[in-house]
Amino acid sequence: MKFDRLAVLSLFLIFLLSLTPAFAQDPGGEKAHDGVDISGGAKTGLPETHVQGQAHETADSHVNLGEMLPLFSCIPFAGMLLSIALLPLVAANIWHHHFGKISAFWAASMALPFIYAYRGTAIYEILHIILADYVPFIILLWALFTVSGGILLKGTLRGTPLVNTGIILIGTLLASWMGTTGAAMLMIRPLLRANDYRKNTTFMVVFFIFLVANIGGALTPLGDPPLFLGFLHGVSFFWTFKILPHMFLCVAILLAIYFVLDTYYYKKEKASVPDEGEKKPLRLVGIYNFIFLLGIVGSVLMSGILDLGEVSTLGIHRAVQDWLRDGLLIAMGIGSLLATPRQVREENQFSWFPILEVAYLFIGIFITMIPCLLLLKAGPNGAFAFLINAVQTPVHYFWVTGMLSAFLDNAPTYLTFFNTALGSFYAGMPESASVPLLMTENAIYLQAISCGAVFFGACSYIGNAPNFMVRSIASEAGTPMPSFFGYILKYSLVFLIPTFVVVTFIFF
Repeated sequence: MKFDRLAVLSLFLIFLLSLTPAFAQDPGGEKAHDGVDISGGAKTGLPETHVQGQAHETADSHVNLGEMLPLFSCIPFAGMLLSIALLPLVAANIWHHHFGKISAFWAASMALPFIYAYRGTAIYEILHIILADYVPFIILLWALFTVSGGILLKGTLRGTPLVNTGIILIGTLLASWMGTTGAAMLMIRPLLRANDYRKNTTFMVVFFIFLVANIGGALTPLGDPPLFLGFLHGVSFFWTFKILPHMFLCVAILLAIYFVLDTYYYKKEKASVPDEGEKKPLRLVGIYNFIFLLGIVGSVLMSGILDLGEVSTLGIHRAVQDWLRDGLLIAMGIGSLLATPRQVREENQFSWFPILEVAYLFIGIFITMIPCLLLLKAGPNGAFAFLINAVQTPVHYFWVTGMLSAFLDNAPTYLTFFNTALGSFYAGMPESASVPLLMTENAIYLQAISCGAVFFGACSYIGNAPNFMVRSIASEAGTPMPSFFGYILKYSLVFLIPTFVVVTFIFF
């Protein structure tokens, strides 16, 4: 397939071009790029988001950009979000044909003034977010998208309320062990195919995003990037089971609401159910792709556990195990393409458009998000000080962490308030001693931060990595998906926020 070769070649070139300068190492870690100290950056091993979590300093003046940037530096990010929200409604044809150019426009509107004002420091931040965050992010999504596209569920499966609820529940349970992105990519196509005869399917995909692509990832560090970040900072692997009651309550409420809605629409549409004829038993085709899925999960876990040192790539220090992970992910995707017959992907209605759409839009989101993340990382010394200083109680931690995670990257948001809690209770104490105390003496604060970062990612299409991908796959399959604001107004505010209010009253 031409598109197969194009996708493989493009991902391989991205990897090689980024890796080639890495062999020109700077052993001392002090070589400056236009006056910039490039020795900073926290190792986290997370490929999905911007998770470095520590402000970078310049070699000459130790400038922290987050303390200098004004709030209006976030305008390009707001423009990017408004474009995603409004242009598909008011200029659908223009958006469909030029969304990549629109994304590039907003990225340039932030990057060019940023570079003019802060020169080498700005170049460093942009290169850092591209090489350390965006490239690994898109490689991981591409690998999961490619591998899951080679797994086909064949047989007679009709989307009744009970069957649909079961599919969403299975995906929710899988999300904590193979990641929300992996579970979402694996389960969305069977759900869409089982309901291809139904008229009202939009709400199904939305609740799938709520549960499989977000809330289901709350039980282990493998489930969602912020929890993995906590694991790398000393939170024990199984500590997150302490938020099982919070997750169970959300899942129970949302699944119950979903079942009621599905039952109502199913009864209303029953006359349109086609004659199934002879029922064919269910069977999975391409099950060898589960080996590649396990390889992806193992590669991500490996990158967070091993410490193989660092290399410099275009002045950006990255851990060797992160490059190794990215190479393994590309290998998993290529292996799936070679092992899976073309017919299987065609029957699975597989195409490259969803991953290309995400790649084009998220480069704009990542770049325009830089000032917002720097302001957040500056804590009480930046323009977001009014917000950071107001966070005092578990309720504050839950809602502020959550609302920021709904529109910004949930991993650095988690780290910001994780460090805020440590500073509030154990100022001056080393992390190795303070984190165990936070997990025990003040566990409710860590629970609030963890739940907020994971749960609220479901509130918008950009709240978590798989949300936009699921939306794109569903749209391509013919499911009419709500607009950016439509998703928030019709679903998040109606179903999610009341659920989180219940969680607040019971737990926080």
